[in-house]
Amino acid sequence: MDRVVVITGATGGVGRATAREFAGRGDRVALLARGGAGLAAAAEDVRAAGGDPLPIPVDVADPQQVEDAATAVEEAFGPIDIWVNDAFSSVFAPVDEISAEEYRRVTEVTYLGYVHGTLAALKRMKPRGRGTIVQVGSALAHRGIPLQAAYCGAKHAIKGFTESLRCELLHDRSGVHVTMVHLPAVNTPQFDWLLSRLPRPARPVPPIYQPELAAEAIVHAATHPRRREYWVGGSTVATILGEKLSGGLLDRYLARTAYEAQQVDRTPPRSGPNLWEPADRRLDHGAHGAFDDTARASSRQWWLNSRRNALLAGAAATTALLLRRRVRGKDKGNHGNDRAT
Repeated sequence: MDRVVVITGATGGVGRATAREFAGRGDRVALLARGGAGLAAAAEDVRAAGGDPLPIPVDVADPQQVEDAATAVEEAFGPIDIWVNDAFSSVFAPVDEISAEEYRRVTEVTYLGYVHGTLAALKRMKPRGRGTIVQVGSALAHRGIPLQAAYCGAKHAIKGFTESLRCELLHDRSGVHVTMVHLPAVNTPQFDWLLSRLPRPARPVPPIYQPELAAEAIVHAATHPRRREYWVGGSTVATILGEKLSGGLLDRYLARTAYEAQQVDRTPPRSGPNLWEPADRRLDHGAHGAFDDTARASSRQWWLNSRRNALLAGAAATTALLLRRRVRGKDKGNHGNDRAT
């Protein structure tokens, strides 16, 4: 406990819930994001949960701002133990309805923002030989879907970047760890924030999970970083395995279903798109989006996944005990036959 944690995109959605989860463990949490109202409210959340907050206004697309923030964190709190990259933005639209400038901005925030955060963390962690970097990924890092090309492209890039980094850290026998947490659809304010050119308001593809489940997985990954990836939710598992086993069939399935699945009949959101300006500059939106009535608070798959080692150890112990009893039973039977003979 009392670790120093940095979270980018910490004012809303998964980042906000993750800040509260770390704070509940007594950690010091640096909150990196753009919106003033969101930063102030997130800092209050951290304080109320038992942590020590440090809100820092940062646009992660600017590497100097990220580097300056990392310096400020260590000056205030000391060496950074955990760095969580979560900030992103995107556009909901068909591929040819997104401008080159918009693709560039999404890439700078969602992909290069992770690169900038990772570089700032490595600069401090590698000389000390310790530290953990958590990349918040998505099922869409493995499988692209219609109407989210900019986001899917950036998430795929993060996955490739992280795989390269992991190999280099292993080569160097570094004490620094990097892991990814691939999430399902989550009930966050992003569906009110993101720039959309869809006919109806955007929504996550069901099943939808609450951000607290994602936060639990991220904190677990940060404290158990030797696994290269964590998959959260049955839908994430199905998506990733479906792509590996039958990507062509999945293409056709998504072509038929994904347009309708990503739109909903509801009152259009009033928040402006956050691609260029923060949506929580004046009004805090918190961690939850508009889908509390259908979002799931737990996942049986994640419960099993997060306890995998303990369950495997228990299964191995049970198997060994049963085999031992079976061997003893055979031995007793053989002794009885010997006496009869």
